[in-house]
Amino acid sequence: MTDAAFTDQPADFDTRVLAAIESLPPAEQRMARFFVSQKQSVLLGSAAEIAQLAGASDATVVRTARALGFESLSALRQMLLSDLTGTPSPGRRLARTLEETGDDSAGALRHVIGIHEDVLGALKRPELAAAFGRAVDILAGAGRRHVFGIGPSGAMAEYASLQFNRIGLPTAALSVSGVALADRLLWLAEGDAVLMMAYAPLYREVEIVLDQAHQMGVPVVLVSDNLGPFVSDKVAEILPVPRGKADHLAMHGGTMVLIEALIIALAGRGAEAAFDSLDRLGNLRSSIDSAWSKRGTRKKKESRKKST
Repeated sequence: MTDAAFTDQPADFDTRVLAAIESLPPAEQRMARFFVSQKQSVLLGSAAEIAQLAGASDATVVRTARALGFESLSALRQMLLSDLTGTPSPGRRLARTLEETGDDSAGALRHVIGIHEDVLGALKRPELAAAFGRAVDILAGAGRRHVFGIGPSGAMAEYASLQFNRIGLPTAALSVSGVALADRLLWLAEGDAVLMMAYAPLYREVEIVLDQAHQMGVPVVLVSDNLGPFVSDKVAEILPVPRGKADHLAMHGGTMVLIEALIIALAGRGAEAAFDSLDRLGNLRSSIDSAWSKRGTRKKKESRKKST
């Protein structure tokens, strides 16, 4: 891509690193390049986690941050966060993505698969698995769930709500913006839980949902790659799911994998209710369309009982 209309000036962080990189020893040069190419991992991970991902030592992580002129790894993260929340336009994000993939369709496929392989690797980390278990506890224990998301995340909120309802977990989607959100927030009540998909910058709808949840004593599980540092005191659990490369086109495959894992985990927590709800769904479908073929959920449930 050479279209000048989509050309961005380098981010402040990138400029700072690239200006200093040649003066660093080889190990620190490699770490500095990792800081630039894996901003989200650096923002969300501890020094030990960053070191493991980069194939280096904890000491190298901290030493490189200082060699770049930062007082600490925390100070480096503050500048990274500023970069990540600068919100480049969608056109510029796409331009940066296409610069890496080129015009070859097969190259685009390889590029996207590679990004999602990295995301799946992040989802396999023990610390995320532990947070996932706590999130399941919160959502399973609620009387009603509310799934928040706007834009592309709104479609995923609708999907999650549909699937949670199908397995017998009453759920509503908070998937609208502006004043229309007020009507849906009327249903938020004590004993509920919120699953929130939101990203920096902290926009008004997110603030309102968090404020209402706090007033009602409702726990919030946040799925985000960059909003956590802004709202960590307002949420019960954070699931840091990357959305591809920083400043590139956002990709939501990892979030969809997480949602589907939540569906399976929650169904496992309440299997009897899930089977009963799916049976009812099958009966309703048959009532609407007599040609509909039932999937035999009841038979599977009875077979499961016998096997245990």
